[in-house]
Amino acid sequence: MKLQGLVASGFMALLSALGGSPAGAAEVPAGYPANYADTIKAAEAEGTLVIYAATDESAVAPLLKDFMAAYPKIQVKYNDMGSSEVYNRFLSEAAAGTQSADFLMSPAMDLQIKLAIDGYAMTYRSPEADKLPAWSIFRDQAYGITYEPIVFIYNKRLLKEEQVPKSHAAIASMDQATIDLLKGKVITQDPERIGSALLFVTRDLKYDKDFWALAQSLGKTDVKLYTSSGTILERLTSGEASFGYDVMANYPHSRSKTDPAVGIVYPEDYILVNPRVAFIWKDAAHPNAAKVFLDYVLSSRGQTLIAKSLFSIRPDVQGEFSANALIAKYGEKLRPLTLDASAVEYLDKKKRLEFLATWKKSIETK
Repeated sequence: MKLQGLVASGFMALLSALGGSPAGAAEVPAGYPANYADTIKAAEAEGTLVIYAATDESAVAPLLKDFMAAYPKIQVKYNDMGSSEVYNRFLSEAAAGTQSADFLMSPAMDLQIKLAIDGYAMTYRSPEADKLPAWSIFRDQAYGITYEPIVFIYNKRLLKEEQVPKSHAAIASMDQATIDLLKGKVITQDPERIGSALLFVTRDLKYDKDFWALAQSLGKTDVKLYTSSGTILERLTSGEASFGYDVMANYPHSRSKTDPAVGIVYPEDYILVNPRVAFIWKDAAHPNAAKVFLDYVLSSRGQTLIAKSLFSIRPDVQGEFSANALIAKYGEKLRPLTLDASAVEYLDKKKRLEFLATWKKSIETK
């Protein structure tokens, strides 16, 4: 499931198979400053872009294919890994003074913001910045590139719709019959091992006054913890699990296209929205290629493609998987995780350990 190290030969073959063409010169996008041609020229001279991303191949392959069609002289080396691995690998390489990623993107918004606060992110005002929500930009260093709701999922073969908890409050107040029905069949990601999972549950704590009762209810069902959304979906579709808590919506939406048993619940009380966050390393070996890619991802062209596999963040992009569509349907129930210094609150070691200790104690409730 990884799109590792896509160099010219492998990716050009993929591009050709998908109908792209490397011919032609890259053009300055409409509305960009005239000197942007120099940025493109420098990016093409660099010839390479190294990306570390906690984003599945299937979600970004169309985006990378189109970027390579627009900028055929830039070879993409894409490394797919978990959100904690993106953070730890980058820090290790930066500390060692070895070459690392030019461009990092991850759903673990708190880890990305911490890297920016700690001085690793390049300050760069994208020409597309004015088209984005103000809350999705951190110091012109980190950018929210998606608007992804956090949902519940269930197996339609195992649960009837009326049996499924439809809100955080409903999970917190599950009766014994519901607990018995879900016993051993509830899954979620492990906040101790997955950065984005810690982010989601600590934000649940912020918005849900009964969060610890919810955690105890999960414990009474013998909740199982996993380290990837892919594994969670496999467990759900195989029938090993019947209900999943706090899952990024793009994964089940994609799976539901081929498996009608995948049910998706947008919680009725509130819906967390997580922006996948990207930044350019200030010491990037290929800084201009990274700028061109960031601008492309934030452009209407890039966001329109994102809206087909993830969820686009630009207000002027339409479609089922867009911020516009979600806001029109769910309005004030949406709780976007804003890019600001408060994002790193639970990365403080003492506070994180205290939270995880209470979390473990709660989900061990029988």
